[in-house]
Amino acid sequence: MFVWLRGYVERFRHLVHELGKFGVVGAIAYVIDLGLFNLGLSVMSWLPAKILATVVAATVAFLGNRFWTWRDRERSGLHREYGLYFFFNAVGLAISLACGWISHDVLGSFWPNVFHTRLADNVATMFVGMIGGTAFRFWSYRRFVFVVARPEPVAVTARES
Repeated sequence: MFVWLRGYVERFRHLVHELGKFGVVGAIAYVIDLGLFNLGLSVMSWLPAKILATVVAATVAFLGNRFWTWRDRERSGLHREYGLYFFFNAVGLAISLACGWISHDVLGSFWPNVFHTRLADNVATMFVGMIGGTAFRFWSYRRFVFVVARPEPVAVTARES
């Protein structure tokens, strides 16, 4: 009945395995991000709280992804990898912040009783923004940060006569 599904699973087994590890690391980072964000909301506004929480969670996620999710990938230098990782996390953060801004500042200007709440800030930044940011980060980490080793070029020699 599900023979076609087995073919896809076999074909994409490595990708599914990577997605699973990425998901575990992401779940841990998400709990850290969510906890720090809500702790930050107790003492500061949503914007600096989100930035601080994301920087800490992204560093934890970098370590998990580098040394577990993509540990089999070629290492291209910790500074290069973390620099690119931080850049792509900044783009992911921008996606989340855009969702927070639209909710809190744009929609909140019309309906402040609804969109100026902790629940609205959490839904916008930690759920809606997380979905778009996570999809972007998985693609960019896999494509640019933790690259697949390129095969060594084979030297071609002339045949001796």
